Amino acid sequence: MELLKRKLQEIIEKRMFCGKAIVLVGARQVGKSTLFRQILSSHDDVLILNCDDPEMRGLLEGANLGELRRLVGSHRIVMVDEAQRLRGAGLTMKLITDNMPDVQLLITGSSSFLLQGTLNEPLTGRKFEYQLFPFSTQEINDNMGYVSTRQLLESRLVYGSYPDVINNIDDSDDVLANLSGSYMYQDLLSMEGVRKPVLIEKLLVALALQVGSEVSYNELSQAVGSDVKTVEKYVDLLEKCYIVFRLPALSRNMRTELKKGKKIYFYDNGIRNVIIQNFNPPSLRNDIGVLWENFIVSERLKYNHNRGHRANYYFWRTTTQQEIDFIEESGGTFQLFEMKWNPRKAAIKTPSEFTKGYGNIPLSVITPDNYLDFLI
Repeated sequence: MELLKRKLQEIIEKRMFCGKAIVLVGARQVGKSTLFRQILSSHDDVLILNCDDPEMRGLLEGANLGELRRLVGSHRIVMVDEAQRLRGAGLTMKLITDNMPDVQLLITGSSSFLLQGTLNEPLTGRKFEYQLFPFSTQEINDNMGYVSTRQLLESRLVYGSYPDVINNIDDSDDVLANLSGSYMYQDLLSMEGVRKPVLIEKLLVALALQVGSEVSYNELSQAVGSDVKTVEKYVDLLEKCYIVFRLPALSRNMRTELKKGKKIYFYDNGIRNVIIQNFNPPSLRNDIGVLWENFIVSERLKYNHNRGHRANYYFWRTTTQQEIDFIEESGGTFQLFEMKWNPRKAAIKTPSEFTKGYGNIPLSVITPDNYLDFLI
């Protein structure tokens, strides 16, 4: 099957040979290496260093400038794959970037926790960084067309949008089973202090069952049989491995607003569903509203990121139970979104308390009938 072109490809190609490293982060198996290889397919002078290979890590860890020059040789492009596995990666990458100005350095990583500690400070001002997600609705539409995009909706709600899933749609169950195994959590399980894989599995199930609801660390700790600090730490690590992300509550003006609320979503519906082992079609599910909300929120993040649009994201709720599913703030203005799987329930007004505090801002209701207007 022909590889689908990613929205980031053109952006990254324009950044090549600008004197900075290009860092591509995202979950394992999301297509980072494939994207870089597509970009590099027209180049002959490429050196690929895979840090999942212990022998390669041995060559790179602690290497001095002379050793790095010999390793790079005459190659003009060096791709360092899964750099979070490399101790001291940032200093090694800095040596190459500072002392080999004709060499374009490309770096992939699947854990922001491990990468931040080794890359951020040494490469400050020396890198462009991008996050790669599972396929977005825009990417599927651009590559496969409008009709196929609509036809794939129910499948993507259940099985998600990882490249291997989209490319092997008839074997989605098996592909997701492989994706969700220890390989996806390899970076998390290798972190110092993470010694409870069973707890991680319990926590993921608890989070999967609470998508769309406000999350309490106290309740999660009781559900998984651990203390609050450990639960909070593990949620943070799951976020830094690009498996889940948090949505904070918007709270600025009113006494009745929830001050410290949070929701937690999965970057991909398929990962959420394989965790709870539910691949029933939408027509047979009692959680279709949850799937729809998770899908739209994650797709909107992809949409904005892939076009370089920066925004802050929130949900809103009051003690009187007025709420808004999803708020996007950009340039000092708000966009309000409510997600409804059933289009007949689409007539919703902006809550009165929100209007009092923030002004009369229209609320957009996203349904299967109009969702493409917001995502392509």
